[in-house]
Amino acid sequence: MSTETGIIVPEAASPQRIESPEAKAQRISTSSLVTIVGAILLWMAFTVDGSGTIALSDAFDEVQLPSIEIPGTLTVAICALLTLAAGIALFTGRLPRWGRTVAGLVAGAAVLFGFLAWVAASSTLPFTLTSQLNLTLAYATPLFFGVLGGVLAERAGVVNIAIEGMFLTSAFTASLTFSLTQSFIAGLFAAALAGVLMAGVLAFFTLRFLVDHVIIGVVINVLATGLTGFIYQQLVAKDMATFSNVRPMLPVAVPGLDQIPFIGPILFNQRPLTYIAFFSIILVWFLIFRTRWGLRVRSVGEQPHAADTVGINVISTKTSAVLLGGVFAGLGGAYFTIGSVGAFQDNNPTAGNGFIALAAVIMGRWHPVLGALTALFFGFLRALAQTTKPMQLPIPSDFIEMLPYLATIIAVAGLVGRVRAPAADGAHFVKSH
Repeated sequence: MSTETGIIVPEAASPQRIESPEAKAQRISTSSLVTIVGAILLWMAFTVDGSGTIALSDAFDEVQLPSIEIPGTLTVAICALLTLAAGIALFTGRLPRWGRTVAGLVAGAAVLFGFLAWVAASSTLPFTLTSQLNLTLAYATPLFFGVLGGVLAERAGVVNIAIEGMFLTSAFTASLTFSLTQSFIAGLFAAALAGVLMAGVLAFFTLRFLVDHVIIGVVINVLATGLTGFIYQQLVAKDMATFSNVRPMLPVAVPGLDQIPFIGPILFNQRPLTYIAFFSIILVWFLIFRTRWGLRVRSVGEQPHAADTVGINVISTKTSAVLLGGVFAGLGGAYFTIGSVGAFQDNNPTAGNGFIALAAVIMGRWHPVLGALTALFFGFLRALAQTTKPMQLPIPSDFIEMLPYLATIIAVAGLVGRVRAPAADGAHFVKSH
């Protein structure tokens, strides 16, 4: 541009965002996945004919809400086009950060609603939304506890692959303790103690002997499988009447609130551990982000040597976080026996839920609330297989049962967006002198 002196000053070039190779690969893989899912959904739109029914009330609800009739092909096609548009927008790489978030939310909501519309239109039976959401909370409850155990440990810099082992050990301990005491309180206390002991093994070997976090986590999982199986065969199987006498917790209704149409039976008529899980999510969020202890946990998980220089006992802080995480993982394990099912069965009752919880930790970006929401998503997928089983869909129910595990693989592979673990997660700390 010209100035009064006649000197021409070139205008400053507008800054351009430089994309790293990793970010580019992430963008391409994520957008490709969204686009492929959108294309599949578009194909599914033309496999149905007619409308579908979504029921807002169970057949046994006192208050019967009206059902919703939705056009099958049109609804699924619109959702497919929204998903494709989101995938294309993500592929261009021109969206700001908030735009990418919006595109991801649109794609997720469109896929979910489009699939439910296809399910409803593919069967003569209605899709019962209340049953789906009730089952979602049932399947998500142990995942909530597993997420909290994983978040606490990994925020402190300790990779917690051992959630599955903590679940399994605690489930067995809760069942055995209840059989001997007929007390839910004793069973929960024993489960929490079992979770703490397993967490103590993880903390001891990673922090004292500097064993690789992933390796010791796998060892704990194998140890839990062998230990519970051995004790079950040597003790429980020989006297089932004494050592396998378990009745599960029953749902507890919140007076007044459970009568609210639609919401009441879902949120306010749950098993006690579900209520405890909701409270625990808030508690862990408060501990991590609103207390001095939480600040120390986050500091040793990001920069342990810097934390050490200001007087924080790094090993002690890491240990306390891992052990507290073991308490929550123990409660999650108790849900598989006294919390919902009953006696421990020697057939892997936890069914890989510990690994799903770990995936929820990663997808939730090591945040207790986001991790819980991701766990809710995994619970929804697991519940979907049960809700749709009597509807006789054109696809096998086994395929739908596979969805949460497929989503776990996608999450661990990093196709859901860039995530950054705590900087010192999995790194050994040796105090400098």
